[in-house]
Amino acid sequence: MQTIHGILFEPVGCLAEFSPEIFNEMAALVSGRTSKASRSASRTYWYVINLLETTGMRLSESDTARIEALELQAVETASLYEDVAPALSELQNMGINLVMASSLSKAAVTRFIEKSALARLFTFVSSRDRAEQVKTVPLRTALTMAGLEAEHAMFLTDTSDGLLVANNLRLNSILMMNDPDEAMRLADHGPSGGIVSLHELPDFIRLVAAENARRV
Repeated sequence: MQTIHGILFEPVGCLAEFSPEIFNEMAALVSGRTSKASRSASRTYWYVINLLETTGMRLSESDTARIEALELQAVETASLYEDVAPALSELQNMGINLVMASSLSKAAVTRFIEKSALARLFTFVSSRDRAEQVKTVPLRTALTMAGLEAEHAMFLTDTSDGLLVANNLRLNSILMMNDPDEAMRLADHGPSGGIVSLHELPDFIRLVAAENARRV
């Protein structure tokens, strides 16, 4: 792995605990049918943005407004993981470029950063401008805004969809192993590495830098 200069963060599943019920409601709204409820907010969230990628441009203004309202509701009820602020502060002190890159709406991302008091830690923020502009779009924008090359950047995710997006962009995909059984299954999707807690991320980056230095 190349030396890491920046990290792209998606709040859902990596920075905070979100309510799956709200994303289940969004899934029903976007798909137009009631789907089986999931207990995983992350998997349902990625299911929703997969739907938005293909059908978002056909949504009515009222449906789009309802989705954004539900996202704001999801942010308001989300609980920030306790390791986020100290880990991001340490990474910032290491000179790592911290970038928010999310398929959530601009309003939801802005509120999440405000509610979590993380504004000082993120150099750039990239979010969804239109319903269908999700997944790779915010990540590509984030890389451009931050002046990062994909091989020198990481993207954290805890789902197979997130790993696929990162790998397609040639980002270093880091698996957040929130669930041990799920992590074992997702290991087959070829993540560049894995962490159990954000506290491990600074040491992970130091290890990569040390290994690269030994090769010189």
